[in-house]
Amino acid sequence: MNSKAYDNDAVRADAAPADDLPRSADAAVNDLPRSTDAAVNDSPQSADAAQPAADLQQAPAGDGARRQSRPLPDDALIILPTRNLVLFPGVVLPITIGRQKSRRAAQEAARLQKPIGVLLQTNGEIEDPRPEDMHWVGTTANVLRYVTGADGSHHLVAQGEERFRVLQFLEGWDFPVARVERIPAKDVNDPEIDARALSLKQRAVEILRLLPQVPEEMVVAIQNVEGAGQLADLVSGLMDASSEEKQALLETFDLRARLDKLLEHLARRVEVLKLSREIDERTKESMESHSREHLLRERMRAIQKELGDDDEGKAEVEELEKAISEAGMPEEVAKQARKELKRLERMPDSSGEYSMVRTYLEWLVELPWKNAPDDSIDIAEARRILDADHYGLEKIKKRILEYLAVRKLNPSGKSPIVCFVGPPGVGKTSLGQSIARATGREFVRVSLGGVHDEAEIRGHRRTYIGALPGNIIQSIRKAGTKHCLMMLDEIDKLGSGSFHGDPSSALLEVLDPEQNSTFRDNYLGVPYDLSTVMFLCTANVLDTIPGPLRDRMEIIQLAGYTEQEKLEIAKRYLVDRQLSANGLTSQQCEITDDALRSIISEYTREAGVRNLEREIGSVFRNIAVRIAEGQATHVKIDEDDLPAILGSHKYESEVAMRASVPGVATGLAWTPVGGDILFIEAARTPGNGKLILTGQLGDVMKESAQAALSLVKARAPKLGIEAGVLEKSDIHVHVPAGATPKDGPSAGVAMFLALTSLLTQRAIRSDTAMTGEISLRGLVLPIGGVKEKVLAAMRAGITRVMLPARNKRDFDDVPTEAREKLEFIWLEQVDDAMEAALESAPCEAAAA
Repeated sequence: MNSKAYDNDAVRADAAPADDLPRSADAAVNDLPRSTDAAVNDSPQSADAAQPAADLQQAPAGDGARRQSRPLPDDALIILPTRNLVLFPGVVLPITIGRQKSRRAAQEAARLQKPIGVLLQTNGEIEDPRPEDMHWVGTTANVLRYVTGADGSHHLVAQGEERFRVLQFLEGWDFPVARVERIPAKDVNDPEIDARALSLKQRAVEILRLLPQVPEEMVVAIQNVEGAGQLADLVSGLMDASSEEKQALLETFDLRARLDKLLEHLARRVEVLKLSREIDERTKESMESHSREHLLRERMRAIQKELGDDDEGKAEVEELEKAISEAGMPEEVAKQARKELKRLERMPDSSGEYSMVRTYLEWLVELPWKNAPDDSIDIAEARRILDADHYGLEKIKKRILEYLAVRKLNPSGKSPIVCFVGPPGVGKTSLGQSIARATGREFVRVSLGGVHDEAEIRGHRRTYIGALPGNIIQSIRKAGTKHCLMMLDEIDKLGSGSFHGDPSSALLEVLDPEQNSTFRDNYLGVPYDLSTVMFLCTANVLDTIPGPLRDRMEIIQLAGYTEQEKLEIAKRYLVDRQLSANGLTSQQCEITDDALRSIISEYTREAGVRNLEREIGSVFRNIAVRIAEGQATHVKIDEDDLPAILGSHKYESEVAMRASVPGVATGLAWTPVGGDILFIEAARTPGNGKLILTGQLGDVMKESAQAALSLVKARAPKLGIEAGVLEKSDIHVHVPAGATPKDGPSAGVAMFLALTSLLTQRAIRSDTAMTGEISLRGLVLPIGGVKEKVLAAMRAGITRVMLPARNKRDFDDVPTEAREKLEFIWLEQVDDAMEAALESAPCEAAAA
């Protein structure tokens, strides 16, 4: 069942409304239920145009009528083909006729007062259908009325009678004629059919209730239908289905099967109509809610106006306008702010967008736009602050003082972009706070670790609910001035680019002094000058920082501290800080230098001082318990007291034990947390000359081992190694701490000496550590991380360090304490390493 017009005629399939047709009482058309399926054709017709079927008998017959005067056989029907109309028994439908053959067929049937056979075409686009172009099952229909319109159109009103099946199409007429077999409806007294008919009637009534503007008479008509077959045909004619689906129902002669098909179709239709009704109701409710809200707001505004309460809104707008005038915004920004302010004035304060625009204006007026006057810079005071806050770090202090001197002489110069790179715990973040104090700037910190969204830097666009500026603008608002020091912490741990954008690319504009004077945040939508902000970045490693971003920063390396530096840092800063954190005073507790040295060397092994401070805190907490319980009023901690508090020593020197046999060399490695020592162990077993590498080595380190073995083979005669030894033996090189990945070329010297020591049975000196890349010609090539490796050797108790001669340029970076304590041997070739590291006499015990 539907509300759309049926288009079923010989040419256009336009159906004329029954109300536009003259009716006779015996036609009883007005007494029939009508749905919108009885298609509409609103072409005007005069009453004179209506011509009853009986009048056609007296009309003069034309040539066509004379040619068709031959009588029809008793079992023959005049056939009216339709393009997309299926007529069911008991259903009255108006049909518009356009084709000449169809007109002659309808006129002849009306003249003879004989039924007409309505057949559906298999293809509605065929203009002159042949027998094979029509379905052979149709419905006989009585012509109740034939009408000729004023515009020349022809219509008839037909009432379906019963089904028929075509047996044979006949020739000799100017319209289709066929011998047919009539299929009368059978009355079936079956409870199952009665149950299906009752269910069908309920479904049909339910659908009619869901359809809009359905006349009540149609519902009553369906409820009053008697007989399952009549009900099925009536519902089939009224339901919303394609002509092919209706034809399938017409051809279903079994009543039970036809009822089942109808019930299935109507069940789907009920669900669709229910969903459509729910959607319409929700849409209507939403529209009514918006209309009601708008009406209430208008009434509220009128009431507030009468009471004089709208003055508060005006006062807020005036306050914002005054703040815009006093903010010192650039002309472009002020123009944008006043434009938004005018929008705000026209909005009701209860509108959702009102709060968004007001928040945006508050951000604009609260940002510092004016350039702060340059304070007088005192270089001597800055030097004093830096020395008081940090021990050592002479290179960094020198760079900061240089910046202050340039700033004093050229106040309009651009601020540098400095990046501190070093292992954890060396004081990168605290150094930024000291620089802020020394330069007289406000300090703000932005943590970039794990940031993976570009909006964290540039902000969200205002179209999003809850949008805010990025961390850069938020930090400047927090500082209250553009003349601040902003620390971008952990810049090497930025998230990689994704569908959220690339935050490292967003930082390119921020950290470029040539571009950041017009930085544009997505939320603000106006340029903001960052050129007066002093940016400091911190990182543990440089490898993960993208090249373009690294190129915009001045890199300052912070290596680990020496033991003496750690001792001074602990005495000057860490001890006092932990005393205060644990509620103690210097009169209640003191710790000796020997105890601090023991903690540094035997309980911690790190580049920074973070674990050192943690261990000192553990000692003071133990003392706090004793003082709180009243066991003591003053406690002095010496080296001998530490095992009872911190437990046994966590770190010991293993160099002498592990290097006492041939085939073991001590290398030096660089790690993100500072330098470390690395043991290279080699062993020989019977075999066929294979090289076995273990210890989770990277590709570069494996290649270094292969190069070292090739170099040993090339120098075998000079080293006194028999040629058959290497061919009949497998060489196994292992680097302990197998769970830790290792890579890099700097272990080449250590691997060469380990193999040489193994094959010559000459042990390597236990007090010597080495680093350097080797070539097949025996050259020792330069490496990186010299300072970190030297400090690691000193922490491990090494007294002699062998370095590539080409790394002498890095010797100035080595702390003075390390240069004084260690003996440095500079290597040009591997022969220099063998001469300095190998014992002169072979060991008595075999190494493998």
